[in-house]
Order: sequence, then structure tokens, then C-alpha cells
Amino acid sequence: MTTTRTTRSLALALCAAGVCTLASAKLPAPSPEAAAKAAEAAAKTAWAGKVDNYKLCLSQDKVAAHYRKTTPSAKPAAAGTAACADPGPFAYTPPAAKPAEAAGAHSPPGTASSPPSTQTPAAAATPASKS
Repeated sequence: MTTTRTTRSLALALCAAGVCTLASAKLPAPSPEAAAKAAEAAAKTAWAGKVDNYKLCLSQDKVAAHYRKTTPSAKPAAAGTAACADPGPFAYTPPAAKPAEAAGAHSPPGTASSPPSTQTPAAAATPASKS
């Protein structure tokens, strides 16, 4: 009986390891169109969150005003509270793509002809400013 359970447990563990291996496989890079769509979807989701926060702020203000109106011992609203900020309509402007020349994609990195460090101490290279 214990050998059957051990065998089942081992088989289950191997299946789980196989699924995890398949799940962690590297996906290909998305196409530029898919990346642009994903960026727009992320911007729209962030905007929707701001709209939800704005609506929540308005409803909280309404409840607080009703409470202050109906409760005689309620304190007046604090003067330093921020007003609800309306996020406005959704507007997405995609970032401008860098041309290949500006991105440095056309030229390979140069080979180093000398080490990047020097024997000069850092304190000597950049003297400390006196306050």
C-alpha cells in the first residue's frame, strides 16, 4: 500500500515538474504592433484606475457632507483637504520611436584599447567641494 502511494506521489511530482518546466519556457519577443497595443492597454487600465479613484472620492465627499449635515456634533471639514481631481477623457499618445541612428543600433561597440580604470585615487580626480 505504501509503495502505491509513493509511486503516485512520485508520478505527481514529476508531472508537476514537467508542467512548471513548460510554463517557464521563454516566449518570443512581441511584435512592435503587439507591444504598442499592450502599452495602450496599460495606459487605458491606469486611466480607468484614476477614474475609479475620482468616483470614489466624489462618493466619499457626498457621504461626509451628508454626515456633517445630519449630525449636530460633527466637526466641520478640514481646510487642508484636497479636492477630487478629475482625470478627464482617455487620451493616449504613443512614445516616438527612436531612429536607428540615435539608438546606436547601426554601429557595434568599439573594442577597449586600455582599461577603464586609472591609478589616480578618486579623491584626487574630483576634489571635494568646501561647504
